[in-house]
Amino acid sequence: MTPPDAPLTSPEAGDRAAPAVLSGLTVLTKRSDFLAAARARRAAVAGFLLQARQRAAGEPGEGVRVGFTCSKKIGNAIARNRAKRRLRALAREILTDRGLSGWDYVLVGKPQATIASDYAALQRDLHSALNRIHG
Repeated sequence: MTPPDAPLTSPEAGDRAAPAVLSGLTVLTKRSDFLAAARARRAAVAGFLLQARQRAAGEPGEGVRVGFTCSKKIGNAIARNRAKRRLRALAREILTDRGLSGWDYVLVGKPQATIASDYAALQRDLHSALNRIHG
């Protein structure tokens, strides 16, 4: 039994509103952020599509923000979740080092390619896509 003066461990309303963090990356959750990235720069590679935009000076958020999209074209829920897991692993591994602060990145899965590609090939794809985006 916990002592009566022990702090409560249940999340409060303010904690639920905090953005999700993925190893130093903030995860995009608002539709408007995804739409803004879709209107900005993009680099299509074999395994996925990378959309990226630099945030304006007055916009909220700091550091690198990343989002993931896998439509029903990828397949059923199991296939979509597997594709998103692979994209999250790529972001965690590469965007923490190579992503520029003040930028939003969205990785969009491609049917068959995101799941079927070798992970090393996806890593090379993300490096080349970042080189194209940032010149």
